[in-house]
Amino acid sequence: MAFVSCENNKKPTPTAPKTTKKTVVVPAFSGDSAYYFVKAQCDFGPRVPGSMAHQQCAEWITNTLNGYADTVFVQDFKARVYDSRVMNGKNIIAAFNPDAKKRIIVAAHWDSRPYADNDPDEANWKKPIDGANDGASGCGIMMEMARVMKTHSIDENIGIDLIFFDLEDYGSPKWMDVSERDDLSWGLGSQYWSKKPHVSNYSAYYGILLDMVGASNPRFPKEYYSQGNSAWVLNKVWRTAREMGYDEYFVNELGDPINDDHIYMIHYAGIPTIDIIDLVGDPDRTSCFFPYWHTINDNLQHIDKNTLQMVGNVMMEVVYNE
Repeated sequence: MAFVSCENNKKPTPTAPKTTKKTVVVPAFSGDSAYYFVKAQCDFGPRVPGSMAHQQCAEWITNTLNGYADTVFVQDFKARVYDSRVMNGKNIIAAFNPDAKKRIIVAAHWDSRPYADNDPDEANWKKPIDGANDGASGCGIMMEMARVMKTHSIDENIGIDLIFFDLEDYGSPKWMDVSERDDLSWGLGSQYWSKKPHVSNYSAYYGILLDMVGASNPRFPKEYYSQGNSAWVLNKVWRTAREMGYDEYFVNELGDPINDDHIYMIHYAGIPTIDIIDLVGDPDRTSCFFPYWHTINDNLQHIDKNTLQMVGNVMMEVVYNE
Protein backbone atom coordinates (compact mmCIF):
# COMPACT_ATOMS: atom_id res chain seq x y z
CA MET A 1 0.00 0.00 0.00
CA ALA A 2 2.79 2.36 0.86
CA PHE A 3 4.43 1.53 -2.44
CA VAL A 4 1.26 2.26 -4.39
CA SER A 5 0.70 5.49 -2.50
CA CYS A 6 4.18 6.68 -3.29
CA GLU A 7 3.72 5.82 -6.94
CA ASN A 8 0.43 7.66 -7.12
CA ASN A 9 1.95 10.82 -5.62
CA LYS A 10 5.34 10.69 -7.35
CA LYS A 11 6.56 14.03 -8.59
CA PRO A 12 8.44 14.41 -11.84
CA THR A 13 12.19 13.99 -11.38
CA PRO A 14 13.82 17.39 -11.80
CA THR A 15 16.40 17.58 -14.55
CA ALA A 16 19.68 19.41 -14.17
CA PRO A 17 19.64 22.79 -15.86
CA LYS A 18 21.48 22.86 -19.12
CA THR A 19 24.83 24.56 -18.88
CA THR A 20 26.15 26.45 -21.80
CA LYS A 21 29.82 27.24 -22.13
CA LYS A 22 30.21 30.96 -22.27
CA THR A 23 31.08 32.37 -25.63
CA VAL A 24 34.42 34.13 -25.58
CA VAL A 25 35.27 36.55 -28.34
CA VAL A 26 39.00 36.33 -28.91
CA PRO A 27 40.25 39.60 -30.40
CA ALA A 28 42.42 39.58 -33.49
CA PHE A 29 46.18 39.35 -33.15
CA SER A 30 48.26 41.11 -35.79
CA GLY A 31 51.41 39.43 -37.11
CA ASP A 32 52.32 42.68 -38.85
CA SER A 33 52.19 44.55 -35.55
CA ALA A 34 54.21 41.84 -33.80
CA TYR A 35 56.81 42.13 -36.54
CA TYR A 36 56.96 45.88 -35.93
CA PHE A 37 57.73 45.22 -32.27
CA VAL A 38 60.44 42.71 -33.22
CA LYS A 39 62.00 45.19 -35.64
CA ALA A 40 61.87 48.02 -33.11
CA GLN A 41 63.96 45.95 -30.68
CA CYS A 42 66.51 45.01 -33.34
CA ASP A 43 66.79 48.62 -34.51
CA PHE A 44 68.56 49.45 -31.24
CA GLY A 45 71.34 47.02 -32.19
CA PRO A 46 72.44 43.98 -30.15
CA ARG A 47 70.79 44.28 -26.72
CA VAL A 48 73.80 43.08 -24.77
CA PRO A 49 73.64 43.92 -21.06
CA GLY A 50 75.86 46.90 -20.28
CA SER A 51 75.51 48.42 -23.74
CA MET A 52 73.73 51.62 -24.77
CA ALA A 53 71.40 49.57 -27.00
CA HIS A 54 70.40 47.51 -23.97
CA GLN A 55 69.63 50.63 -21.92
CA GLN A 56 67.66 52.29 -24.72
CA CYS A 57 65.65 49.17 -25.47
CA ALA A 58 64.76 48.72 -21.79
CA GLU A 59 63.39 52.26 -21.69
CA TRP A 60 61.43 51.72 -24.89
CA ILE A 61 59.89 48.42 -23.72
CA THR A 62 58.95 49.95 -20.36
CA ASN A 63 57.45 53.11 -21.88
CA THR A 64 55.52 51.13 -24.49
CA LEU A 65 54.08 48.72 -21.92
CA ASN A 66 53.12 51.62 -19.67
CA GLY A 67 50.74 52.66 -22.43
CA TYR A 68 49.06 49.23 -22.48
CA ALA A 69 49.21 47.44 -19.12
CA ASP A 70 47.40 48.17 -15.86
CA THR A 71 50.71 48.10 -13.99
CA VAL A 72 54.33 47.80 -15.10
CA PHE A 73 57.01 46.59 -12.70
CA VAL A 74 60.72 47.10 -13.39
CA GLN A 75 62.84 44.71 -11.36
CA ASP A 76 66.46 45.82 -11.20
CA PHE A 77 68.90 43.15 -10.08
CA LYS A 78 72.56 42.19 -10.07
CA ALA A 79 73.90 38.82 -11.17
CA ARG A 80 77.31 37.22 -11.50
CA VAL A 81 78.02 36.08 -15.05
CA TYR A 82 80.16 33.16 -16.21
CA ASP A 83 83.48 35.06 -15.86
CA SER A 84 82.71 36.22 -12.28
CA ARG A 85 81.82 39.80 -13.24
CA VAL A 86 78.72 41.25 -11.60
CA MET A 87 76.33 42.77 -14.12
CA ASN A 88 73.13 44.79 -13.85
CA GLY A 89 69.93 43.30 -15.18
CA LYS A 90 66.37 44.51 -15.59
CA ASN A 91 63.30 42.28 -15.64
CA ILE A 92 60.17 44.05 -16.92
CA ILE A 93 56.70 42.81 -15.96
CA ALA A 94 53.44 44.05 -17.51
CA ALA A 95 50.43 43.11 -15.36
CA PHE A 96 46.81 42.99 -16.49
CA ASN A 97 44.07 42.67 -13.85
CA PRO A 98 46.71 42.87 -11.12
CA ASP A 99 44.19 42.11 -8.33
CA ALA A 100 43.04 38.81 -9.84
CA LYS A 101 44.19 35.79 -7.83
CA LYS A 102 44.35 33.36 -10.75
CA ARG A 103 47.32 34.47 -12.84
CA ILE A 104 48.81 33.29 -16.13
CA ILE A 105 52.37 34.10 -17.17
CA VAL A 106 53.63 34.55 -20.72
CA ALA A 107 57.39 35.13 -20.76
CA ALA A 108 60.40 35.65 -23.03
CA HIS A 109 63.87 37.15 -22.71
CA TRP A 110 64.63 40.54 -24.19
CA ASP A 111 68.44 40.63 -24.04
CA SER A 112 70.59 39.27 -26.87
CA ARG A 113 73.71 37.12 -26.87
CA PRO A 114 77.09 38.93 -26.66
CA TYR A 115 78.74 36.16 -28.69
CA ALA A 116 77.93 34.59 -32.06
CA ASP A 117 79.72 31.48 -30.84
CA ASN A 118 77.72 29.03 -32.93
CA ASP A 119 78.57 30.86 -36.16
CA PRO A 120 80.24 28.65 -38.78
CA ASP A 121 82.95 31.30 -39.11
CA GLU A 122 85.04 31.29 -35.93
CA ALA A 123 86.08 34.89 -36.68
CA ASN A 124 82.53 35.91 -35.72
CA TRP A 125 82.41 34.13 -32.38
CA LYS A 126 83.08 37.20 -30.26
CA LYS A 127 80.65 39.44 -32.13
CA PRO A 128 77.25 40.23 -30.54
CA ILE A 129 74.07 39.10 -32.28
CA ASP A 130 70.83 40.91 -33.12
CA GLY A 131 68.80 38.11 -31.55
CA ALA A 132 65.81 38.72 -33.81
CA ASN A 133 64.46 35.22 -33.26
CA ASP A 134 66.35 34.34 -30.09
CA GLY A 135 64.66 36.81 -27.80
CA ALA A 136 62.99 39.55 -29.82
CA SER A 137 60.40 37.29 -31.48
CA GLY A 138 58.83 36.19 -28.19
CA CYS A 139 58.91 39.76 -26.86
CA GLY A 140 57.30 41.05 -30.06
CA ILE A 141 54.40 38.62 -29.65
CA MET A 142 53.98 39.63 -26.01
CA MET A 143 53.96 43.34 -26.86
CA GLU A 144 51.29 42.78 -29.48
CA MET A 145 49.28 40.82 -26.90
CA ALA A 146 49.63 43.79 -24.55
CA ARG A 147 48.44 46.20 -27.25
CA VAL A 148 45.34 44.10 -27.89
CA MET A 149 44.55 43.52 -24.21
CA LYS A 150 44.57 47.27 -23.64
CA THR A 151 41.31 47.65 -25.57
CA HIS A 152 39.90 44.08 -25.33
CA SER A 153 39.82 43.22 -21.66
CA ILE A 154 40.25 39.65 -20.50
CA ASP A 155 37.96 38.10 -17.87
CA GLU A 156 38.30 40.15 -14.69
CA ASN A 157 38.95 36.96 -12.70
CA ILE A 158 42.05 36.16 -14.75
CA GLY A 159 45.30 38.07 -14.38
CA ILE A 160 47.96 38.06 -17.10
CA ASP A 161 51.60 38.83 -16.41
CA LEU A 162 53.89 39.36 -19.39
CA ILE A 163 57.44 38.91 -18.12
CA PHE A 164 60.45 40.15 -20.08
CA PHE A 165 63.51 38.44 -18.60
CA ASP A 166 67.00 39.94 -18.81
CA LEU A 167 70.47 38.35 -18.76
CA GLU A 168 69.16 35.10 -20.22
CA ASP A 169 71.76 34.78 -22.94
CA TYR A 170 75.02 35.65 -21.13
CA GLY A 171 75.99 32.03 -20.56
CA SER A 172 79.37 30.35 -20.86
CA PRO A 173 80.80 30.77 -24.38
CA LYS A 174 81.60 27.90 -26.67
CA TRP A 175 85.36 28.51 -26.62
CA MET A 176 85.58 27.68 -22.93
CA ASP A 177 86.66 24.20 -21.94
CA VAL A 178 83.61 21.99 -21.53
CA SER A 179 84.54 21.21 -17.93
CA GLU A 180 84.53 24.94 -17.11
CA ARG A 181 81.14 25.75 -18.60
CA ASP A 182 78.37 26.48 -16.14
CA ASP A 183 74.74 25.69 -16.96
CA LEU A 184 73.61 28.10 -14.24
CA SER A 185 75.25 30.99 -16.11
CA TRP A 186 72.18 31.04 -18.38
CA GLY A 187 68.77 32.46 -17.49
CA LEU A 188 70.06 34.80 -14.79
CA GLY A 189 67.01 37.08 -14.93
CA SER A 190 64.56 34.20 -14.59
CA GLN A 191 66.63 32.70 -11.78
CA TYR A 192 66.43 35.99 -9.89
CA TRP A 193 62.71 36.51 -10.53
CA SER A 194 61.84 32.90 -9.64
CA LYS A 195 63.48 33.33 -6.23
CA LYS A 196 62.33 36.93 -5.70
CA PRO A 197 59.14 37.64 -7.70
CA HIS A 198 58.06 41.21 -8.34
CA VAL A 199 55.15 40.80 -5.89
CA SER A 200 55.39 39.27 -2.41
CA ASN A 201 53.84 35.79 -2.10
CA TYR A 202 53.32 35.70 -5.85
CA SER A 203 51.85 32.58 -7.42
CA ALA A 204 50.56 31.71 -10.87
CA TYR A 205 48.35 28.97 -12.26
CA TYR A 206 50.84 28.26 -15.04
CA GLY A 207 53.38 29.88 -17.34
CA ILE A 208 54.25 29.76 -21.04
CA LEU A 209 57.75 30.65 -22.22
CA LEU A 210 58.24 31.83 -25.81
CA ASP A 211 61.74 31.25 -27.16
CA MET A 212 62.66 31.42 -30.84
CA VAL A 213 59.11 31.67 -32.16
CA GLY A 214 59.56 33.78 -35.30
CA ALA A 215 61.43 31.80 -37.97
CA SER A 216 59.89 30.31 -41.11
CA ASN A 217 58.53 26.77 -40.96
CA PRO A 218 59.12 26.27 -37.24
CA ARG A 219 58.94 22.93 -35.51
CA PHE A 220 57.61 23.07 -31.95
CA PRO A 221 57.74 19.61 -30.36
CA LYS A 222 56.82 19.03 -26.71
CA GLU A 223 60.02 20.08 -24.96
CA TYR A 224 61.25 17.32 -22.65
CA TYR A 225 61.22 19.15 -19.29
CA SER A 226 57.87 20.77 -20.11
CA GLN A 227 56.39 17.33 -20.66
CA GLY A 228 57.92 15.95 -17.49
CA ASN A 229 56.91 18.79 -15.18
CA SER A 230 53.93 20.56 -16.75
CA ALA A 231 52.27 18.07 -19.10
CA TRP A 232 48.74 19.36 -18.51
CA VAL A 233 49.76 22.88 -19.60
CA LEU A 234 51.55 21.47 -22.63
CA ASN A 235 48.48 19.45 -23.60
CA LYS A 236 46.22 22.50 -23.23
CA VAL A 237 48.35 24.60 -25.58
CA TRP A 238 49.03 21.85 -28.13
CA ARG A 239 45.33 20.90 -28.19
CA THR A 240 44.45 24.53 -28.89
CA ALA A 241 47.03 24.67 -31.70
CA ARG A 242 45.66 21.45 -33.19
CA GLU A 243 42.08 22.73 -33.09
CA MET A 244 43.27 25.86 -34.91
CA GLY A 245 44.89 23.76 -37.65
CA TYR A 246 48.52 24.27 -36.60
CA ASP A 247 49.41 20.67 -35.76
CA GLU A 248 51.92 20.60 -38.63
CA TYR A 249 54.04 23.01 -36.57
CA PHE A 250 53.02 22.20 -32.99
CA VAL A 251 54.01 18.58 -33.46
CA ASN A 252 52.85 15.86 -31.10
CA GLU A 253 56.36 14.56 -30.45
CA LEU A 254 58.71 14.67 -27.48
CA GLY A 255 61.52 17.19 -28.02
CA ASP A 256 64.99 17.63 -26.58
CA PRO A 257 65.57 18.71 -22.96
CA ILE A 258 66.36 22.44 -23.04
CA ASN A 259 67.98 24.41 -20.22
CA ASP A 260 65.79 27.52 -20.44
CA ASP A 261 63.98 30.05 -18.25
CA HIS A 262 61.06 27.67 -17.61
CA ILE A 263 63.34 25.36 -15.59
CA TYR A 264 63.82 27.99 -12.88
CA MET A 265 60.16 28.99 -12.90
CA ILE A 266 59.28 25.36 -12.24
CA HIS A 267 61.89 24.53 -9.62
CA TYR A 268 62.38 27.83 -7.79
CA ALA A 269 58.94 29.43 -8.09
CA GLY A 270 56.92 26.20 -8.22
CA ILE A 271 54.96 27.36 -11.27
CA PRO A 272 54.08 24.74 -13.93
CA THR A 273 55.68 26.23 -17.05
CA ILE A 274 56.23 25.07 -20.61
CA ASP A 275 58.70 26.14 -23.28
CA ILE A 276 57.50 26.79 -26.83
CA ILE A 277 60.79 26.59 -28.70
CA ASP A 278 61.81 25.87 -32.29
CA LEU A 279 63.68 22.55 -32.32
CA VAL A 280 64.65 21.27 -35.75
CA GLY A 281 65.05 17.63 -34.78
CA ASP A 282 67.82 17.05 -37.34
CA PRO A 283 70.42 14.55 -36.03
CA ASP A 284 72.99 15.76 -38.57
CA ARG A 285 73.06 19.30 -37.20
CA THR A 286 75.51 20.51 -34.56
CA SER A 287 72.62 22.18 -32.72
CA CYS A 288 69.00 21.21 -32.17
CA PHE A 289 67.88 24.83 -32.59
CA PHE A 290 66.87 26.80 -35.67
CA PRO A 291 69.76 27.19 -38.17
CA TYR A 292 70.84 30.75 -37.23
CA TRP A 293 70.87 30.27 -33.46
CA HIS A 294 73.77 32.20 -31.87
CA THR A 295 75.11 33.35 -35.23
CA ILE A 296 75.41 36.81 -36.74
CA ASN A 297 72.57 35.84 -39.09
CA ASP A 298 69.92 35.74 -36.38
CA ASN A 299 68.45 38.92 -37.82
CA LEU A 300 65.22 40.32 -39.23
CA GLN A 301 65.83 38.63 -42.56
CA HIS A 302 64.86 35.35 -40.92
CA ILE A 303 61.71 36.53 -39.14
CA ASP A 304 58.45 35.36 -40.69
CA LYS A 305 55.26 37.33 -39.99
CA ASN A 306 53.24 34.15 -40.60
CA THR A 307 54.98 32.39 -37.72
CA LEU A 308 54.47 35.36 -35.42
CA GLN A 309 50.80 35.36 -36.44
CA MET A 310 50.39 31.65 -35.72
CA VAL A 311 52.03 31.68 -32.30
CA GLY A 312 50.20 34.87 -31.37
CA ASN A 313 46.87 33.36 -32.40
CA VAL A 314 47.48 30.35 -30.17
CA MET A 315 48.49 32.51 -27.21
CA MET A 316 45.40 34.69 -27.54
CA GLU A 317 43.12 31.69 -27.80
CA VAL A 318 44.64 30.11 -24.68
CA VAL A 319 44.56 33.16 -22.40
CA TYR A 320 41.15 34.49 -23.43
CA ASN A 321 39.53 31.07 -22.99
CA GLU A 322 41.10 30.37 -19.60
